[in-house]
Amino acid sequence: MAIKKSTVIDVYSWPTPNGHKVHIMLEECGFRLGKDWIAHPIDIGAGDQFAPDFLKISPNNKIPAIVDPNGPDGQPISLFESGAILLYLAGKTGKFLPQDTCGKYEVLQWLMFQMGGLGPMLGQNHHFRLYAPEKIEYAINRYTNEAKRIYGVLDSQLKDNPYVAGKTYSIADIAIYPWTRNWKNQGIDINEYPHFKRWFEKIGARPAVKRGCEVLTTLRKPLHDAKAREQLFGSTQYQKRK
Repeated sequence: MAIKKSTVIDVYSWPTPNGHKVHIMLEECGFRLGKDWIAHPIDIGAGDQFAPDFLKISPNNKIPAIVDPNGPDGQPISLFESGAILLYLAGKTGKFLPQDTCGKYEVLQWLMFQMGGLGPMLGQNHHFRLYAPEKIEYAINRYTNEAKRIYGVLDSQLKDNPYVAGKTYSIADIAIYPWTRNWKNQGIDINEYPHFKRWFEKIGARPAVKRGCEVLTTLRKPLHDAKAREQLFGSTQYQKRK
């Protein structure tokens, strides 16, 4: 895989929750796929994330990563970590992150909630419920219960707020939504969280969200073969790389 020079934002990604966060943000900010940004598939089941060229811009071998040729002061910039990319795009466009100090930190705390809690916990939920080679009852119960707790936190927050961070749609909503699209597989009954359900349906109906969640989806394959599982969950993850 070669990282090419470009005049548009290059996004190295895959159709996962973290990938879709950036796809949605770009579309919400007014950037259009194929015109203002290009999606380069990094097939994480095939091991593309370990390619030396990709590691140059994403040393943690995770998607997504971006290269913006028109970064700060007109200089190119590359970024990895989806939360950092959301913050960068918010700063670049002046959208979806309040300018006032209190509003900004209200959003940031919920972005950190997603990055530090919701994403990792639901990721473990997916692993033990769907992908682990053996069904470990303790792990399944632990992460299913944690998922229910997290959805409860969101439901409580959304009881009196139209959006996660208050009255305004923000990068907090953009970060959280893709991770909750698979609520059925997480052992969640969405009807038990009516305020979350109202928010979920409203966010999912946004045109930019719909477009973002379709990016690269035709390339995704079920993780049934042993090679893909090894690339994602096996010893390949832990090899030392220069």
